[in-house]
Amino acid sequence: MSSKIREFLAEDIGPGDITSELVVPAGAKARGRMLCKEACVLAGAQEAKEVFDELGLRTVLRKRDGARLRKGDVVLEISGSAKSMLAGERLALNLVMRMSGIATLTRALVDRCHRINPKVKVAATRKTTPGFREYEKKAVAIGGGYPHRMGLYDAILIKNNHIELAGGVNEALARARRGGSRRKVEIEVESREQAMAAVENGAYIIMLDNFEPADARKLARELKRIKPSVLIEASGGIRPDNIEQFAHAGDIISLGWLTHSVRSVDFSMRIEKA
Repeated sequence: MSSKIREFLAEDIGPGDITSELVVPAGAKARGRMLCKEACVLAGAQEAKEVFDELGLRTVLRKRDGARLRKGDVVLEISGSAKSMLAGERLALNLVMRMSGIATLTRALVDRCHRINPKVKVAATRKTTPGFREYEKKAVAIGGGYPHRMGLYDAILIKNNHIELAGGVNEALARARRGGSRRKVEIEVESREQAMAAVENGAYIIMLDNFEPADARKLARELKRIKPSVLIEASGGIRPDNIEQFAHAGDIISLGWLTHSVRSVDFSMRIEKA
């Protein structure tokens, strides 16, 4: 059981569910069903099950993460203590609604980009909800996207402020190599000049930040001619309404929209006396 699930339950329940304690008869049993209210890609079903498992309820998953749902599909069936079911209802719904929103949008953008360039990856960023990143990144992966790095600890990504503090692209890359890490180095660039310096100094991935689509496509081709093995990532200013323009702008398209501006999918719980 995830310690995060326990933390989330403790946040919501606190010292006790005062409404259920007053209104629901002691020992009451119930049956519940989680229903999808609009077409989507399901994510968070496993986490929802963990919520009810933690509360001592019997749970049966009817749909698995990654499934394409239609309106009215039953995701989860629960039985047991009515009070416990009510205590976990909102947390379980919040997890599924948020994660399914991310997975659904990711799947749609991946499909749209792959119709233009089947090899391009659609990636998330670190623009995530504090404390909820692992679930948001998981939802991206369920939707067919690339989670990218989980935090500052698992990849070297030199950004514009690093470049400024190091004294330029060349010095930043040299310092990253001198550190002795065997990790591959990615660097963010904001101009053609910086991109050329990056490819000449051995960057493994070059992130083209806030380039216009046509400029990004042109520069990506130029960099690939110089070093065919270099990976190009387009980022900055990319949204669902313009992402397809970047499908040929490199190997990866990253956008914070997947996690910071996504709309949750509508789900509901139906609970009745057992």
